[in-house]
Amino acid sequence: MRAAILGARRDMDSLGGMIESVTTGLPVGLGEPVFGSLESDISSGVFSIPSVKGVEFGSGFAGSESTGSQNNDTFVLRDGAVQTRTNNAGGILGGISIGMPLTLRVAFKPASSIPREQPTVDIKSGKDAVLSVKGRHDPCVVPRAPPVVDSVVALVLADHALLGGFIGPVL
Repeated sequence: MRAAILGARRDMDSLGGMIESVTTGLPVGLGEPVFGSLESDISSGVFSIPSVKGVEFGSGFAGSESTGSQNNDTFVLRDGAVQTRTNNAGGILGGISIGMPLTLRVAFKPASSIPREQPTVDIKSGKDAVLSVKGRHDPCVVPRAPPVVDSVVALVLADHALLGGFIGPVL
């Protein structure tokens, strides 16, 4: 990753990438089944972060290529607690937390502000032009993203805990 980012900087370009966020210890019952679902509120918050272009929970897009019997999270009893055998749902079913780890991946686009010359249009003259962004710019925002994503997720979870409607103790 380091070599790829340094290579992009050397080439006056930028890179995108993906990070994963995992939150453990959530109570069962945060969220709502339709409006105010935990997935939609987390997605809304995460999409407010500049450069974010995609969010997936649990098995995400890969789950769309499996069957229901392969992707379903079957329930089991572990140490007196109901849990799921797998976590393909990413800790949320029907918009509500199920007590399993909340897992999501977030995709970031490459930064568009790069020093490499790119074709554009001069709107004053209506003619073709060349754009090159000057100054210091990160060739990749992904290494800075994890604490930002985790903070947004924490804010949304705190909001849902304050809204109530959960089953079980708030941690």
